[in-house]
Amino acid sequence: MRSEQVRQEMTLISELGAAPKSAEGEGLISCCRTAMLNNGLSHYTRALTAAERACEYPQELGFSIVVLPELIEAASRIDKSEKAIDALKMLVKATRCAGTEWALGIEARSFALVSQGEVADRLYREAIDRLGRTTACMESGRACLLYGEWLRRQNRRVEARIQLRVAHQMFVEMGAEVFVERADRELLATGETARKRTVDTRFNLTAQEEQIARLAGNGHTNTEIGAELFISPRTVEWHLRKVFPKLGISSRRELRVALPGSQRLAVLV
Repeated sequence: MRSEQVRQEMTLISELGAAPKSAEGEGLISCCRTAMLNNGLSHYTRALTAAERACEYPQELGFSIVVLPELIEAASRIDKSEKAIDALKMLVKATRCAGTEWALGIEARSFALVSQGEVADRLYREAIDRLGRTTACMESGRACLLYGEWLRRQNRRVEARIQLRVAHQMFVEMGAEVFVERADRELLATGETARKRTVDTRFNLTAQEEQIARLAGNGHTNTEIGAELFISPRTVEWHLRKVFPKLGISSRRELRVALPGSQRLAVLV
């Protein structure tokens, strides 16, 4: 169990990049790892403790934009709203300075965690859209996961499943097992069990992939598909890149032939 946990942790922390070459840097990266891992495990009190410890290190080390979102997520989950809002104020200073899609996507996702109603909905969609235009697959997947969790708690189960399926598949592809399991639990709570990957099924399309493939085969653009399914155009493209080799084709023009009309679309709702 210990070796498996270490493997999962190292997979997750690959998103953080190389650790700074100093004693302080090594301590900081260790706290960041612990915070991310425990958020993935839904151990939010432990995640908050680790994130707060990381915030004690000098900001000059440049990890505030990495650790503050972990603190905000953990604090928001255990009703520590004041801590979450204080951390959000600090985060905004860093994200506005950076001004990148990644930074602004992280900001929107963090704001969503402390927001409600239509504001939260809009912020989650903004986060997914912005992060979907970056190469930060882990953060993009986590945005879909958080949005799916929020939708489920709003009793919008069908919409929740769409986001949770996307997140689950992204985490499977990355090997981020603790987040795969978290997405599994959320899907189960909506009444659906995430599909297990086996030798027999790995080349079959998932429900999400088939739905995207059919829309693309009918001439819809990535932007149109994204708008209909509440995912980013980049996520649509990411799915299509996996659909083509599964179907043995190389272009959108071949989708109609590869997906004949007689084949029913099986989407679990």
